[in-house]
Amino acid sequence: MIKDLKLIIKFRNRNILFLLVLIIGSFIPSLVQSQCQNEENSFAPGEAVTYHAYYNWGFVWINAGEVTFSVNDSWWQGEDALHFSAYGSTYKAYDLLFKVRDSFDVWVDPISLQPLEFHRRTNEGSYTAHHHYRFDANERKVIAAISKRGKAYRDTVFDWPDCSFDLLSMVYQARNIDFSRYQSGDKIPINMIVDGEIHNLYIRYLGKESIKDRSGREFNCLKFSPLLVEGTIFEEGEKMFVWVTDDKNRIPIMVEAKILVGSVKAVFVDASGLKYPMDAEIEED
Repeated sequence: MIKDLKLIIKFRNRNILFLLVLIIGSFIPSLVQSQCQNEENSFAPGEAVTYHAYYNWGFVWINAGEVTFSVNDSWWQGEDALHFSAYGSTYKAYDLLFKVRDSFDVWVDPISLQPLEFHRRTNEGSYTAHHHYRFDANERKVIAAISKRGKAYRDTVFDWPDCSFDLLSMVYQARNIDFSRYQSGDKIPINMIVDGEIHNLYIRYLGKESIKDRSGREFNCLKFSPLLVEGTIFEEGEKMFVWVTDDKNRIPIMVEAKILVGSVKAVFVDASGLKYPMDAEIEED
């Protein structure tokens, strides 16, 4: 049982931030759908959104950590930029079982949201890793350096197809999509960069649904399910679901997934600095 608990906690901490970034960001259509140019962003500098991360052990949902996404004005090589960041950590009470302090950072062009430089820093128990990408828009190349478990960096260069993003810049680019174009059941192709490779996947739009957060607040949402590839944690198929607010903000409210041992869930807690009112929230009579 303790072994199973540690496996779930390890998944929660190693993957819930990754899960959030991956799934929240998996609404990007592919190149052929020409969704890479933004007329107006659904967010603004100063925004911060927080989630609690839960895992199911037996019949109990346990809140073991917190994840925060934020947007800020910044500079990159002397030019205006936006800085997107995501940070996830376990609570101190769970650090003895599996301590996690993970972060994603990316600097992007403030108009196109095209990524400029990306860092993913992983600190999970005794495991550490650093993924660093620099994006060459002229040559359409990604210059990557990846180090795992304290070993020397592995340098590589790979093609950077148009309308493909790193995990975190995809999160924010995705929030600008006009979802009214899609019908329930439609598949939306996506291109994203993970672990130094381009991945071509899809998500399935499942229509509209209302959902409550842990405090009982209820929201009108758009619902999606991404295709999962069978691995050491996930079961193959569409067994992960995400709900985002059906308003101009497109804030993810809940992410839920079946894993090989139980289930995991990330639930909206609070948001500040939103560009638009949270019109998706259903007010009590």
